[in-house]
Amino acid sequence: MTPAPHAENLLLVAVFCLFATLLVLEKFRPYKKFAGAGLKASFSTNTSAFLINNVIMNLLSVSSLLVVASNYSSYGLLSSLPDAPLKWIASFVLFDLAVYAWHYLGHKSEALWLFHKIHHSDKSFHVTTGLRFHVFDQLLEVLVKCVCAIVIGAPAYVVVLCELARMFFVLFHHANIAIPGEKILSYFIITPSLHRAHHSTLRSEHDSNYGIVLAIWDIIFGTRKVLTPNSIGLELIEAENFLQLFSLAFLTERRLARVVHLVPRKPHP
Repeated sequence: MTPAPHAENLLLVAVFCLFATLLVLEKFRPYKKFAGAGLKASFSTNTSAFLINNVIMNLLSVSSLLVVASNYSSYGLLSSLPDAPLKWIASFVLFDLAVYAWHYLGHKSEALWLFHKIHHSDKSFHVTTGLRFHVFDQLLEVLVKCVCAIVIGAPAYVVVLCELARMFFVLFHHANIAIPGEKILSYFIITPSLHRAHHSTLRSEHDSNYGIVLAIWDIIFGTRKVLTPNSIGLELIEAENFLQLFSLAFLTERRLARVVHLVPRKPHP
């Protein structure tokens, strides 16, 4: 037994439809209005990061995630289970837990934070922020997911569905919108209000809400925080284009502090 034919294609279409819908909602009913110039620069930088990163990742055959799952998933924890809904759900839950753990490490490890902080450098919070990642951050995540695919033992098509579902939720919880009944919904899935707190300027606030889809992991591990941040982004990091975004990953925050004091910062209008 397998999921409905072409389920991957349908979910991919749903991801693109969600992205377009959220862009429209943000335009006409934003949760918070950001400065026009800053928002335009953020959108441009995030989109270019997405396009360039995906070209590089295709050239480096990051689709190896699918290849690994196709060839080695028979050795994993769930490999002996029949190919049925129970196995699909268990695979999804375990993958979501693995991505939560990886996200947590991205904040706690100084080496991983070098790359992950690029995602947090956006001083606006909107759907394209979900596209703003350093290519090395993405490559490392793919390697981790390849290991998880082997350990979990999920069929290749389930790995693809899990990844598309993750993309769907990454766009959703970065949206600059308010969701009806969000307070209750946030106890089940990661919502924009929860993830907005995760993008707070304050380290004590953004080291929280690491979940991607399911809210239960933050509840279980005590990393859930419900708050409204006063500001979004990182104080020391500013990037006006993709090259700056890529380069900033190789500067520690301590070194950035020294650079900021030595080099005059561009005044804001």
